Amino acid sequence: MLRDRIRKRLLKYTRKAFQMVPKMDRPLILDIGCGSGVSTQELARLSQGKVIGIDIDQSALDKFTKRIKGAGLTHQIQVINCSMFDIDFPDESFDLVWAEGSIYAISFERGLQEWKQLLKPGGSIVVHDEQGNIKDKLEQISNCGYELLGYFTLSKETWWTEYFAPLEKLVNETRTKHPHNQSVLEEIQQAQAELDIYGKYPERNSSVCFVMKKK
Repeated sequence: MLRDRIRKRLLKYTRKAFQMVPKMDRPLILDIGCGSGVSTQELARLSQGKVIGIDIDQSALDKFTKRIKGAGLTHQIQVINCSMFDIDFPDESFDLVWAEGSIYAISFERGLQEWKQLLKPGGSIVVHDEQGNIKDKLEQISNCGYELLGYFTLSKETWWTEYFAPLEKLVNETRTKHPHNQSVLEEIQQAQAELDIYGKYPERNSSVCFVMKKK
């Protein structure tokens, strides 16, 4: 996938957030909204544990499943077509809950409240979300029963430099090289739609990554 090739440029921030989480021995991780699994695969590598990725985009999950098999990671990564509104794992199942760019669908506060029960005592949660009002989100973190371990922001300039500008370049190059390949053209359309949204609402593309621990 075109966007996955560029998405890998942002894995440095996945690694940064993971390094802020207390050390765990082969943890069980739930990745909510895993998509095609770019960061999920990195989490498996970093943790040496098991990662369960959930998403409702079956096409992305199919691509990810093929990549898992190709990388020999079927013992470490499991993918499930599941909505974040229908998560049904037993309470206190996971050492770490991870959500990059997905919590907006359920709302920041509701996600923190509902996902806390999935964590083992002292478990951690990492949420990467639109920046919004950081002060309000910090209050919600405390009110929902978490200890904030730290957070960092990615400015709209960072998003442009690290992701959108390289994506725009790749889209233009690919469109020129493969003008009649239908599957490639569909990927180009998806990437172009993302670029169009950025162009229309660049201020929405600053983000913040929170690292928290269940009290």
